[in-house]
Formats: sequence, C-alpha cells, structure tokens
Amino acid sequence: MAGIFRFKQFNVDQSGCTMKINTDGVLLGALAGEGQPSTILDIGTGTGVIALMLAQRFTSAQIDAVEIDSNAAETAQLNFEASPFKDRLTAYHQDFNTFFTLHPEKRYDLIISNPPFYIDSLLSPQKEKNIAKHAGRDFFNGLMEIMFKQLTVGGQCWLVLPVNTASWVKNIAIGFGLYLQKIVKIKSFEDLEPHREIVVFGMEVGDVLTSSFIIYSSIGKYSTAYNQLLQPFFITL
Repeated sequence: MAGIFRFKQFNVDQSGCTMKINTDGVLLGALAGEGQPSTILDIGTGTGVIALMLAQRFTSAQIDAVEIDSNAAETAQLNFEASPFKDRLTAYHQDFNTFFTLHPEKRYDLIISNPPFYIDSLLSPQKEKNIAKHAGRDFFNGLMEIMFKQLTVGGQCWLVLPVNTASWVKNIAIGFGLYLQKIVKIKSFEDLEPHREIVVFGMEVGDVLTSSFIIYSSIGKYSTAYNQLLQPFFITL
C-alpha cells in the first residue's frame, strides 16, 4: 500500500504526515537512551516512528508521544495501535506545554525530539510545513525549561539538530540547569564536516563524550556502522 514504510517488527503509515520518515529520525530512534528507561516522551512525534523504534528497543518502557499537527497525531496513534507495542504507546494531539499543563505529575527517564529546526528562516506558504519544519527561538527556550522540570533524577534528553542550531541550544540549556553530556557528530561521509549533531543533556555535570557517526562509506553505499545500527529495524538490512 502506498505510504506504508515497513520495518521488521512494525509498519508506519506516513500518508497523513507532512514530515516523512527521514535519516535524522531513524538515527535518533536507534541511538537515543541509555540503560533501561521506564518512561519515555517523544516531543513532535510525527508519524510515530521514533517512539515505535524506542518501544522495540526498550521492551518495558511506557511511551507518550505529543504532536501538534492533528493529521500526524491521528496517524501516529493508528500506527501505535497497529503495532505489537500498542499497550505501551499513546499519542496526544497537543503541544508540549499543553500536555504538561494537563499532566503536571508526569516525569520521564528519557525525553527525545527531532524538532523543527529552521530558526528565523523563510517560511513555507503551506501552514503544515511551517509547523513541521520551523521554530522560533521561544520554542527551544520552552523545550529546555520543560525538559528540566519533567526529567527524572538521572534522566536525559536527546535531540537531533543541525550543527548551528545545536550550538545555540547548548548555550540556552545551561540557563535552565541542563548540562551537555554527549555529542554525536553525524557526517554523510568521513571527509565531510558534520551536518547534524545528536546532543544529550541531563542534570549531572561531567565530561562530555564526543563521537562521530558516518552514514555512507561511498556514494550509494551505507557504512558498516549504519548497517549495524539499523539492521534490527530495516527489512532491507
């Protein structure tokens, strides 16, 4: 069926979503989290693919997913209900501020987001694409504040961002009591500069662990690291 992306343990219908499954999202879904988080929040879930990947990886975790776009939120919930993890996944058609106004008691071991990241750039004439791809600076201030308030002790938040945006977000995180713990620099090829960073924040101060992740070994050929990371999910690997 058109619009269906098939994984080894679940399927994702993305026909109702402006933002389709992308490399940023699947890398975050495969890398995010340490230990065995029991509560997870996905902010801006879109199709729900990251939440589904985390449900596959962390077999006891309860996962909430918030999404401001009504079509995407409905699609994510349908994808959750069609998965083998349906009892542990819930989608909410809300922005994260509304969600925590209604659920102030919720705390999470892991908060993740593949957020809209084109700050102060030219907006698309299509409203849905603006919501999915663009964010003002206030968005990231609010996101950092919410993460500090709603993380459990020892909890972490993981974001995937363009390098320039990541640099700015690192600075504002400190102002909200969140400390950089890990950076994964994502490159298309070994000899290129990073185009994305996965940044990890928590409330514990320590050394920042930095690593690189290379997507391609040559043109049209995925790297060994990429194949090994996504092998548990992609049917073609």
